[in-house]
Amino acid sequence: MEKINKLSTTAVPLAMEDIDTDQIIPSRFLKAISRAGFGDNLFRDWRYDKADKPIPSFILNNPLYKGEILIAGRNFGCGSSREHAAWALVDYGFKVVVSSFFADIFKGNALNNGILPITVSETNLQALFKIVNHNPKAIFEVDLAAQSFCYKEALNINFEIDAYKKECLLNGYDDIDYLLSIKQDIVAYESL
Repeated sequence: MEKINKLSTTAVPLAMEDIDTDQIIPSRFLKAISRAGFGDNLFRDWRYDKADKPIPSFILNNPLYKGEILIAGRNFGCGSSREHAAWALVDYGFKVVVSSFFADIFKGNALNNGILPITVSETNLQALFKIVNHNPKAIFEVDLAAQSFCYKEALNINFEIDAYKKECLLNGYDDIDYLLSIKQDIVAYESL
């Protein structure tokens, strides 16, 4: 996994609620066993019409909106437990997803695959949508070590994250990498 520490980037606003994992990555694309290529089909049925032509009104097809942060409506990642949804977001280039509520399984899958899910209040979420819609080039600052998400001096949000998952993201560890990083401690403990 890629390390996440500090991030300074624009954001993509997807102001829709109850986005489920089948909308994030439709089930017909789950046949691959490699994580590569899922980004091409992220929000596939919203991004492309039946003739595989981009739908201009969908936000990911709007050249004004780019960045490594996806700001999404409430209840992001609901539905089935497919890990492929996180794979698709990572492969597309998102490192952070911001919402006022995440489905628990999606949140775990995101953290396990190098995506930082940041939960904010509904009031702050609406403020973020307003900022991005007013200025698509607005730069947001994420500081994982400080657990802060900021836009200039106008908005400074502190977020919660499990200490173990925070350490994994800061170091680019998956669960096995983490265990390998503390191998000497494990060996020392076992030798007692």
